[in-house]
Amino acid sequence: MSSLEIVAVLFNALGVWLTTQRIRWCWPVSVIAVLLYAWIFFEVKLYCDMLLQLVFAVLQGYGWWRWSQGASEAGKVHVQRLPRREAVVSLALGLAGAVLLGAVMQRYTDASAPWLDALLSALSLVASFWAARKYVASWGLWIVLDSAYVGLFLFKGLNLTAALYAGFVVLAAYGLLAWQRELQARQSVRPQGAEVLP
Repeated sequence: MSSLEIVAVLFNALGVWLTTQRIRWCWPVSVIAVLLYAWIFFEVKLYCDMLLQLVFAVLQGYGWWRWSQGASEAGKVHVQRLPRREAVVSLALGLAGAVLLGAVMQRYTDASAPWLDALLSALSLVASFWAARKYVASWGLWIVLDSAYVGLFLFKGLNLTAALYAGFVVLAAYGLLAWQRELQARQSVRPQGAEVLP
């Protein structure tokens, strides 16, 4: 455990907590967190996760922009249901990306756990995109991904990061319940049109 990992954990925890609260300051806080983790993951040869953190840094800007639109008077964003078609398409793209990235990492690098790292990284992009679009279902996907990350980080000896991701599972469960409550309170009648997931 390094001092860099401790600082990264603190920024990550704060960013996720702000996200559960639907406060748009979660995005700039998360930029700091992902840049710190990009360096950490480079050091332990989790190259897909390193690249993921760099992509996350860019996605933070998209999330900040999306969350700046349609906020409530209290400054919190309005959440939405995930359209079923968008869920299927984005998951399929995530899985295709995982296969491509895993193959590249397996063949051309000395990456540790290239296939699992690629799968978790690609699907994390999907979850992050869903969160930026304010979809409640993003939390369900984060619960699954963060649970798998706990095992990967324990394997790599990143014990504090594994503990952080175990905490993320708890925060994601809290975020899921909080966002579901907010959606139910705001939306008493399901909108007409596309099939949606919670």
